[in-house]
Amino acid sequence: MQLLVVGAGEMGRWFARHSGADSVAFADRDHTVARNAAAEHDDATTVPLDTDERFEVVCIAVPMTAVPEAIADHAEKATEAVVDVSGEMRDSVAALADHAEGRERASFHPLFSASNAPGNVPVVVDRDGPTIETIRDSLSAAGNEVFETTPAEHDRAMETVQAKAHTAVLAYALAADDVDPRFHTTLSAPLEELVEQMVDGTPEVYAEIQERFAGREAVAEAARELADADRETFVDRYEEAGEDR
Repeated sequence: MQLLVVGAGEMGRWFARHSGADSVAFADRDHTVARNAAAEHDDATTVPLDTDERFEVVCIAVPMTAVPEAIADHAEKATEAVVDVSGEMRDSVAALADHAEGRERASFHPLFSASNAPGNVPVVVDRDGPTIETIRDSLSAAGNEVFETTPAEHDRAMETVQAKAHTAVLAYALAADDVDPRFHTTLSAPLEELVEQMVDGTPEVYAEIQERFAGREAVAEAARELADADRETFVDRYEEAGEDR
């Protein structure tokens, strides 16, 4: 399988390693980034973004807001399949349907950073076929749990597992005081670990998630309600939280 990865960042490199491709070419607006990505893979090459070369598979691995335009620009370079690993499904799947007609199409979302792989990978398969099956099998063989979803189900879940979760963790980080680690509890210690994991990432990525998915206002409202709650209300909300688990 000949693969072109458009966007040679962390997740583009991850996909290149685990997609089952026999040959890989990287294209990126920063050619140095593409060259560094190619250096990590045996026999990988780089091509300019405006290349006229064609590949069996094109993978779009750019920030989610840039995905529709990238699919429009590069889908014609694929002979068999076009996929993306952007992290959102609504606009990505719509763009795939619009610009990759006649080709296999799928949107994958690795729910982890490359350094924490393997993990869960929801996928929306818009047009299935043997190439998409090969990619799915390869990702599964790498230890990932690949499972099918819909754009609506995926994006609704992201409101909780990304937008709300990120807001809660970052708010704790901003509000927490620096304390002797020996004081940490079985609840606060894992929170500190989550903070360390989150702030080690790329802030622009987290900001884009907050812009794309709703959820942060709900966390803010819940926090304000708890902050203002009297004893009885706090107990009620505590018990309500437990009923949902």
